[in-house]
Amino acid sequence: CEGCGVCVHFCPSEAITFHEKQCGEWYLSDTAVGPMVHAQLGPAEENSGKLVSLLRQEAKKLADADGYDLVLSDGPPGIGCPVISSLARVDLAVIVTEPTPSGQHDLERVADLCAHFNVPAGIVVNKWDLNPELTEAIETQAPLRQLRLFGRVGFDPAFTDAMVQRQTITRFQPQGLGKQVAAVWDRIAVARQTKNATETR
Repeated sequence: CEGCGVCVHFCPSEAITFHEKQCGEWYLSDTAVGPMVHAQLGPAEENSGKLVSLLRQEAKKLADADGYDLVLSDGPPGIGCPVISSLARVDLAVIVTEPTPSGQHDLERVADLCAHFNVPAGIVVNKWDLNPELTEAIETQAPLRQLRLFGRVGFDPAFTDAMVQRQTITRFQPQGLGKQVAAVWDRIAVARQTKNATETR
């Protein structure tokens, strides 16, 4: 159950009801790189498409009010309701995968979901150097699914070190790993600009 309520709507005997329940709280926080709308679930509570939709609505209100032209939505793994809600009305989906059989399988499922909803998508291979052969296979298959290649990021404990220091990797290690991430972001930004320019013609 994702809490969407469609069963309540269609039940011919009106045998199903949903009671209001607080499963967590959402927040608006200031960060070094701009505002962030996020939520914290209570113990053993599950994410839902409704929660993702609420956060995205609040982020859009904030962006409209403060003049931001870009909203980044960090989607959960899988292909369930929260992921579908994350993909609704987006310009571009960035699928981050890892070179493992399960990573490749999940990538294919999310790519199919993006194709179903006509969402342009591209991939980033995280920890690519742990399995270069599978990375090559993933990147070779990507164009066959109309997936753009945004780049690779190698395995590096610096990611964890940056989190411990409460810094982004691009600030914690501007060269090396931070440079790899910045290069990936530049390709994503170009892809988004190209898409928007094409749509306004």
